[in-house]
Amino acid sequence: MKILVTGGCGYQGSILVPKLLSGGHEVIVVDKMWFNNYLKKNKKLKIIKDDIRNFNLGKIKRVETIIHLAAVANDPMADLSEKHSWEISTIGTMNLIEQAVKYKVKNFIFASSSSVYGLKNEKKVHEDLKLEPISTYNKAKMITERLLLSYKNKINLTIIRPATVCGYSPRMRLDVSVNMLTYQALTNREITVFGGTQVRPNIHIDDLTDLYLFILEKKIKGIYNAGFENISILNIAKKISKKIDCKIKILKKNIDIRSYRVDSSKLLKTGFKPKKKVEDAIEELNYLYKNKRLINNKSFFSINWLKNNKKKFLS
Repeated sequence: MKILVTGGCGYQGSILVPKLLSGGHEVIVVDKMWFNNYLKKNKKLKIIKDDIRNFNLGKIKRVETIIHLAAVANDPMADLSEKHSWEISTIGTMNLIEQAVKYKVKNFIFASSSSVYGLKNEKKVHEDLKLEPISTYNKAKMITERLLLSYKNKINLTIIRPATVCGYSPRMRLDVSVNMLTYQALTNREITVFGGTQVRPNIHIDDLTDLYLFILEKKIKGIYNAGFENISILNIAKKISKKIDCKIKILKKNIDIRSYRVDSSKLLKTGFKPKKKVEDAIEELNYLYKNKRLINNKSFFSINWLKNNKKKFLS
């Protein structure tokens, strides 16, 4: 199968693309490469440095599936330029889905976010609950979902709402909860927790990328949550402290009020089974750090990297 992956040089894409290639697929990656490219050369891989807002799908023949990962990836990054966040999510996706229909692409898989639900008190946050996003990033994801749903009768559409992703990738992110706190423990022997009672749903990057493969194989359509461990920030820190000798410092200031959990029963009913947990991500990062394979690359801290490379980000 010929598969187009937008944002394929990113955190998820750097794990997903090699899996697709190993499965015998031909892969085209479209990415602006804000954070460089960590994909290895492969005769079945073509990488195009371009912007999805004006990308011409007509240059590529016989694409069967699009996996749409490209985005301004979280709340703090979206806040750096709300304009860019909205344009990339809405204009970029509109350009992509219009061309997908025009050129008869069969399948469209969109990586949304479980944060579209906003702050919920329900213990089981399922797909039928009202979306009440509270940030630019959340709102842009919700509107992008609605835009895509208007095309659901013209293309096989799957929308995944992933939890916070954890675990190692060649294009590492050290600014998402489990990875960030684990790296603090490894480098400072101390974890700083702001508040700590906030709950975050989590998913290992291997499970999320396996899910995209599962969707392709089983031809699954619809909207699905993808998160399997709802854990408070403090309890994530405690899990890390059991694996890595460190102290936990709790501060009651600058608290991120976001607290939400997700229920993925609908996804589990399709037959998908996650294989890894938060503890696996912690152990893997610990092992890689000890073996000098987890390094302090400035681009792994996405927000600071974009702040220091505004011309690249805002172009």
